[in-house]
Amino acid sequence: MLTLRKSQERGQADHGWLKSFHSFSFAGYYDPEHMGFGNLRVINEDRIAPGSGFGTHGHRDMEIISYVLSGELAHKDTLGNVKGIPPGDVQRMSAGRGVMHSEFNHAKDRTTHFLQIWIEPNVTGIEPSYEQKGFPDSDKRGKLRLVASPDGAQGSVTIHADARIHAGLFDGAEAATLALDAKRPVYVHLVRGELSVNGTRLAAGDAAKLTGEAQLQLADGKDAEVLVFELTEH
Repeated sequence: MLTLRKSQERGQADHGWLKSFHSFSFAGYYDPEHMGFGNLRVINEDRIAPGSGFGTHGHRDMEIISYVLSGELAHKDTLGNVKGIPPGDVQRMSAGRGVMHSEFNHAKDRTTHFLQIWIEPNVTGIEPSYEQKGFPDSDKRGKLRLVASPDGAQGSVTIHADARIHAGLFDGAEAATLALDAKRPVYVHLVRGELSVNGTRLAAGDAAKLTGEAQLQLADGKDAEVLVFELTEH
């Protein structure tokens, strides 16, 4: 079964320096019908104005993934990491028993556009850790590239969660299929462009929730960038 969630149905927040769309209940947005999906808890599509950002704040027992679309995200944490995250990089921070960090857009004339993703871990109280890897467009063009997994398979970042994340770029005749475990929920988030997901047309910001499906089919893309989450009930 496929359930479509349209972009405009997401929660929205405008703080001036930050404009955000919330796929699931977050901060001031509460919708009991959208508290998460499987062990996927948060997808926030954030746009940070030039010279602005999130001040130092804490997390614990959560796998936090940043996926930058344009601009650059500056990251600093209490583990000693001071990093710039450009488009194409995937950053993973395992909050474990507790970590403080900040995220900032230091550019004077460019908005940082990124996805903030939270996945509930399958272990708690672990040592906090950080990982960042680049995945060039050529790795994602016309196919799904594994970018996060529990075992770091295929050079993906390692998450302490029973989930796998794939990223893909599709345009024109490019298409891909992915065999699924019908017992696992799958969440498809269209980052930009247009794309058909198992025959259903998605536009930028739309998502498809898949349950009981044995295969994922992606086709008829129009400048599409997509993230696919293979999840577990939580």
